[in-house]
Amino acid sequence: MSVLTVTVPASLDGVRVDRAVALLADLSRSSVNTLVAEGRVQVDGHTVRSRSTVLRLGQELRVDRMEEHAPTGPEADPSVVFTVVHADGEVIVVDKPAGLVVHPGAGHRSGTLVHGLLADFPDLASLPDAVGADRDRPGIVHRLDRGTSGLMVVARTPDAYRSLVAQLGARKVSRVYRALVLGTIDEPSGIVDAPIGRSVSSPTRMAVSRKGKEATTRYRVEQRFSEPAPTTLVWASLETGRTHQIRVHLSAIGHPVVGDEVYSQGRALPGASVTRPFLHAHRLAFEHPGSGELVSWTSDLPADLGDQLSALAD
Repeated sequence: MSVLTVTVPASLDGVRVDRAVALLADLSRSSVNTLVAEGRVQVDGHTVRSRSTVLRLGQELRVDRMEEHAPTGPEADPSVVFTVVHADGEVIVVDKPAGLVVHPGAGHRSGTLVHGLLADFPDLASLPDAVGADRDRPGIVHRLDRGTSGLMVVARTPDAYRSLVAQLGARKVSRVYRALVLGTIDEPSGIVDAPIGRSVSSPTRMAVSRKGKEATTRYRVEQRFSEPAPTTLVWASLETGRTHQIRVHLSAIGHPVVGDEVYSQGRALPGASVTRPFLHAHRLAFEHPGSGELVSWTSDLPADLGDQLSALAD
């Protein structure tokens, strides 16, 4: 075990303890979170219980760091299945299948998209250190929920990473989804402009909240169905990228996504064959970090969603 003891300097006054430890010990944020959870971080002799604890000038910060927490990243796993739609020296565009977690996290330390990407593109492993990002998320600039399928872009170089992050922040990346929702949406199109934050009653869920972050979703009706119950197929476009945004927003206006057990409000489509949210990232467009040209890709519905849609149309 190695021990790091530091008197908090002026440069770290007011900084969160997880960020400070990550900087001082050269660890990923996920590794720091593990150290905090294991009680290996102390401030003035007191064990830190929250990684958001703020440090103050002159405090003594102690980190008991076991060797297994030395800075490492996920290992390559060629068994992870996903489709590479496009790859060049700057970016990788993938079509993620439903059920695949994007990057390592609590309860998912292996078998993620990141593990598969590292098998095909080992150069990604050095990217987090170059841009100051979490080693568990090499090249990841946006995510899809585990149950959501479709297109994602992954940065391959520091410049591409910075460009894509900036484009996402400026709302210049176009992300269009297809979703089947419960109930009939009468108007041809609409906008849901409502902040999203953590649910007070269930921290693992998101909710429309006055204290949440700004979130805007545009939708347009593609087709309406009446049997076996009223449903509507919509195009949904993200202007922001909050966790579970489309699912939360559509549920908030009374039209939860078919198959979404988390935000369905107890409603379901009778006889539905899909066992996950009917939500697919259909179109992705952005300014290519290398050429500056607008590039775009589309992805057809996967078999499970296509079969469900065909059953409604029959």
